[in-house]
Amino acid sequence: MSVSNPTLITFVIYIAAMVLIGFMAYRSTNNLSDYILGGRSLGSVVTALSAGASDMSGWLLMGLPGAIYMSGLSESWIAIGLIVGAYLNWLFVAGRLRVQTEHNGDALTLPDYFSSRFEDKSGLLRIISAVVILVFFTIYCASGIVAGARLFESTFGMSYETALWAGAAATIAYTFVGGFLAVSWTDTVQATLMIFALILTPIIVLLATGGVDTTFLAIEAKNPDNFNMLKNTTFIGIISLMGWGLGYFGQPHILARFMAADSVKSIANARRISMTWMILCLGGTVAVGFFGIAYFSAHPEVAGPVNENHERVFIELAKLLFNPWIAGVLLSAILAAVMSTLSCQLLVCSSALTEDFYKTFLRKNASQVELVWVGRAMVLVVALIAIAMAANPNNRVLGLVSYAWAGFGAAFGPVVLISVIWKGMTRNGALAGILVGAITVIVWKHFELLGLYEIIPGFIFASLAIYFVSKLGAPTAGMIERFDAAEKDYNLNK
Repeated sequence: MSVSNPTLITFVIYIAAMVLIGFMAYRSTNNLSDYILGGRSLGSVVTALSAGASDMSGWLLMGLPGAIYMSGLSESWIAIGLIVGAYLNWLFVAGRLRVQTEHNGDALTLPDYFSSRFEDKSGLLRIISAVVILVFFTIYCASGIVAGARLFESTFGMSYETALWAGAAATIAYTFVGGFLAVSWTDTVQATLMIFALILTPIIVLLATGGVDTTFLAIEAKNPDNFNMLKNTTFIGIISLMGWGLGYFGQPHILARFMAADSVKSIANARRISMTWMILCLGGTVAVGFFGIAYFSAHPEVAGPVNENHERVFIELAKLLFNPWIAGVLLSAILAAVMSTLSCQLLVCSSALTEDFYKTFLRKNASQVELVWVGRAMVLVVALIAIAMAANPNNRVLGLVSYAWAGFGAAFGPVVLISVIWKGMTRNGALAGILVGAITVIVWKHFELLGLYEIIPGFIFASLAIYFVSKLGAPTAGMIERFDAAEKDYNLNK
């Protein structure tokens, strides 16, 4: 194993710090609510940064810079779509979902919320939504494990198989021990590390390539179309990239942060912090990939690893341009992005299995201690399945993420959004929305229809299904009463 000691030491210190936070959170985890939602105690800063960090997985420092490096600014439409989608999610969903989950049985998970909000006595809504979470999140978890494996493989010269386990082990450890509080506290540290890396790296790359003018001339010399936002794009292509923003309304690991905020009053401040962080991070990501074109054009002798796998552009720049100690910190930012998202996903899968299957159908009277330990066991089960799925070294991070993102965005996005703004929505409408959204994504992806990203038809068809099926029935008086009470609570406290 070829390894520079400073980088290895930095990694070990970082991972040890995250696991230590997990053990600190362990002491504050007394029941299932603590393990799944941190007892709804997150302040605005932790809510904002943990929502951001849980959203921005390994693709932020690997998938997206790689896409920009290969294709130029035409790939940045995805960043624009994400910024718009995230802002609208904070604006329309965050505060309302916080109060709606509290007024509907103090719901701890999305399936729990759907079941209470629509008075689903059959359990069908809970089961189907929990199954959707498990299917798409296991794919999502696999993407995080692939990103972590790529990092350990290229940094320490490990085989892909060894790197797979090394990358996943630390995340599994602190999620297993500390639950939601560990995940949220570590997310805050990781978000800080990510923004530091994404502001510093493009500045140093710019200096290494001779400043702004020289860098831009080199990028233009490589291919003038690198500056063209419309290069090799079509209307459908741009809409597909912008469509990523629709996914925010349905991501359980992000929505869980809204549900865990200490109050609605924290949401507005959290929105401002989170959006500032997100815009700076995405701007830095685009700059890393873009300026990387100039650097590797000027230094073709070190461009081999990036030409072989363009998702390594950030990794190679960090290793080439920085002192090994600083490089270790910057590469830890990739690990931070991977760990922050993977930990949230493992926890949401665990909560779906524990709260929505085990407690609801197998052990209704299980003690809180038993449920917490079942939750921990489910973290291990899901992690092992995701590791098995990630075993193929040809997996690409962005490809795995895009499928899972579309699945959640289409299956849950319309249901969550409409459920918090329209009192006329019914249980059958919610059921139709989840099924139509999920099935459309799977079918559309399989047949690759029109070259359109599957989240867009999935979101549209699911929304139409919710509206028309809801119109065939009517919500109960109890559903309307709880909706009105939650809306009043929201308007009084926002």
